[in-house]
Amino acid sequence: MEITKSLSLFLLAGLFEIGGGYLVWLWLREGRSIWVALAGAIVLVLYGIIPTLQPANFGRVYAAYGGIFIVLSLLWGWQVDKIAPDRFDLIGGFIALAGVLVIMYWPRG
Repeated sequence: MEITKSLSLFLLAGLFEIGGGYLVWLWLREGRSIWVALAGAIVLVLYGIIPTLQPANFGRVYAAYGGIFIVLSLLWGWQVDKIAPDRFDLIGGFIALAGVLVIMYWPRG
């Protein structure tokens, strides 16, 4: 149950970071309203709070989160920007997720 909660927090943090960053991107790169940027900034602040709910220490959480971010970024690009990941993206994403599992959930003695 603890692993499921932790993975859910990683997923939520990733969606907030990528979503908030995307809103800022839309403002700066595509000329959207300043309100889009403000919404992005708020979402990014919430992203900063979510990892504090993880049970592990800061360094471990952020190291593992990097792997989650890689995979979520590829999925975001695929679904939002319509750029399908190629086989090397998929292999790299798999390796990143394996790293997450080792860093966060491998039993320690």
